[in-house]
Amino acid sequence: MSVRTLVKSIQDIMRQDTGVDGDAQRISQLCWMFFLKIIDDQDQEMEVMGDDYTSPIPEQFQWRTWAADPEGMTGEELLNFLNADLFPSLKNLEIDRAGARGRVVRDVFEDAYNYMKSGQLVRQVVNKINDIDFNDLTERQHFGDIYEQILNDLQSAGNAGEYYTPRAVTAFMVDRIDPKPDETVFDPACGTGGFLTCALRHMRERYAKRPEDEPTIQAALRAVEKKQLPHMLCVTNMLLHGVEDPSFVRHDNTLARPYISWEQKHRVDIVLTNPPFGGREEDGIEANFPKEFRTKETADLFLALIIRLLKPGGRAAVVLPDGSLFGEGVKTRLKEHLMEECNLHTIVRLPNSVFRPYASIGTNLLFFEKGAPTTDIWFYEHRVPEGQKAYSMTRPIRLDHLQPCIDWWGGADRTDRTETERAWKVTAEDVKARGYNLDIKNPHTQEDDLGDPQELLAKLGATEAEVSDLRDQLKAILTEALLR
Repeated sequence: MSVRTLVKSIQDIMRQDTGVDGDAQRISQLCWMFFLKIIDDQDQEMEVMGDDYTSPIPEQFQWRTWAADPEGMTGEELLNFLNADLFPSLKNLEIDRAGARGRVVRDVFEDAYNYMKSGQLVRQVVNKINDIDFNDLTERQHFGDIYEQILNDLQSAGNAGEYYTPRAVTAFMVDRIDPKPDETVFDPACGTGGFLTCALRHMRERYAKRPEDEPTIQAALRAVEKKQLPHMLCVTNMLLHGVEDPSFVRHDNTLARPYISWEQKHRVDIVLTNPPFGGREEDGIEANFPKEFRTKETADLFLALIIRLLKPGGRAAVVLPDGSLFGEGVKTRLKEHLMEECNLHTIVRLPNSVFRPYASIGTNLLFFEKGAPTTDIWFYEHRVPEGQKAYSMTRPIRLDHLQPCIDWWGGADRTDRTETERAWKVTAEDVKARGYNLDIKNPHTQEDDLGDPQELLAKLGATEAEVSDLRDQLKAILTEALLR
């Protein structure tokens, strides 16, 4: 049975349970089970490789102890064990003894729940999961595809639009930023970890020459996620991608920390993120920021923080909505601050359909470097491929769709860029004269010639008169026919 088929069969079993209500709960249930199986498989491998390694999970709660035997406990016995023993114990795990991985376990289970009410169905699910060996590289790679499907299912549940980014977009942003193993990479709103896994893959493929490079790569990652379910998904994703200690993924609200408390020691080399936009922060969060940047708009607060977090010479790639480009007030002050503190060298404009079906608003990829003010900004307009009206769930954006932009980019130093039908340059002085409105349309796109407005109005009036005359003629014909 393929991994995809196996996961589908697990979801079908869960649908029979009266305690699981909808996709979001079903995926949450799947995640804590996958998490325990993945970390136990990883623990067993680490125990073989190092004599001094001990799992952070107490023996009676390790997957191999209570779940691995297909004839093991089931029914009420299994339910009681999960609800009365396993969950309370892992929620209150003593991290002093368990170390960093123990903190990961406790954070994952902090807000996790066992939604299933049938112990027999739980046993069926457990037995299915036992068929997956997460130490088998082939199965792990196959499960990576399944994991993407799980994330898509979660979007359909209407609970995750704020932390989903198409994988082609994350891969493109990481490729352009080009993180290296000795650079700290931070995602302050990491969601399910798309930027982190892309950064891991990028550094492993391009820069990992020796086995000892791997710890350096993993140690460079930093991340925070506010919501429990995406945090759990992100931690599980990290384990799935071979990260031994995903404790760098903190379950917290980045914006809840006072702006001024982010000191020099907290600065990072790279920020890669798609901050939630369209949402508003809870009352009081904006008070953590300087007066000129105070707002409840989440994306604006994140942008202010990202500028502060970058080291001199640090670089960032950030997804922002069109509204952040043309908005006034706080948004204007933020853009002025951004262009004074950073070189905002490139804005890639994406069509509205890139984030469909989860959002249908225009988005932009902002690339900037800390330390020197902006002098010129290059814009690049990405278009939907010919023969396709829009991106969709069945025809999403792919990395090869962004290849023309990569070809135009000009390499790491962005040299020899030229204006094309998709690319144009604007000076910082022009932006300043526009009141820092960055919503600049492609000057090479010809507007449709709709004709002279006065002539159009005259034609409209004549057409309306003609329609009225035809209506009167029709009424006369019908009246005459009725009188006969």
